Amino acid sequence: MSTKLIYFAWVRERIGKPEEDVELPAGIETVADLLRWLKSRGEEYENALQYPDVIRVAINQEHVGHRERIAGAREIALFPPMTGG
Repeated sequence: MSTKLIYFAWVRERIGKPEEDVELPAGIETVADLLRWLKSRGEEYENALQYPDVIRVAINQEHVGHRERIAGAREIALFPPMTGG
């Protein structure tokens, strides 16, 4: 089963694409696992995710923590820190 990854703001700019469909390899069970795996996919991912603790994540449009399990996720979105008024 493929999972759609959606990238926002500077995460998107650094990776160089707004979204992609990926087949997650075995052993990717949590958001933290996903971020570690993505960093291994090339320089652009390493650059975008060099500080993974600041990356916010939503699974199926609900914000989750990095310990959240991703089994069954259809869509996972990655956001940089946000500010605003």
